Amino acid sequence: MMYSRILLAVDLTDESIKVANKAVALCKATGAELTILHVIESLNYAYGGDVPIDITDIQAQLQETAKERIAILEAQLDVPVQESCISQGGIESEIHRIAEEKRVDLIVVGSHGRHGLALLLGSTANGVLHGAPCDVLAVKVAKDKD
Repeated sequence: MMYSRILLAVDLTDESIKVANKAVALCKATGAELTILHVIESLNYAYGGDVPIDITDIQAQLQETAKERIAILEAQLDVPVQESCISQGGIESEIHRIAEEKRVDLIVVGSHGRHGLALLLGSTANGVLHGAPCDVLAVKVAKDKD
């Protein structure tokens, strides 16, 4: 299957480069455009609504850090990046929204392959898969054993 627009959804952890490299390989193979997305989970969303402090400064710092990390990631890739987006809200719903807005045909996301309780509760990759407007590639990333 040929892809023309690929959305790389990254959490900007150290494993992001492994996920990005898969997206880059697909872009090279298909000639697809690459868009990078990082979603900052809204603190209000993460904590169920009421946060008893002003979180404006925290959110601004998270945005700035995300911009810096995306720039570092982009510099490591050997394909041009069509666009980089930083969004805020629920991770899965924002990935779906941006995928629809950008009319992508593939979402590439990292999967930690969790087991046990985390598997039962679901993961971001699983949440993205269900309800995605296009194909989803979950790239398995393993944490290094200490």
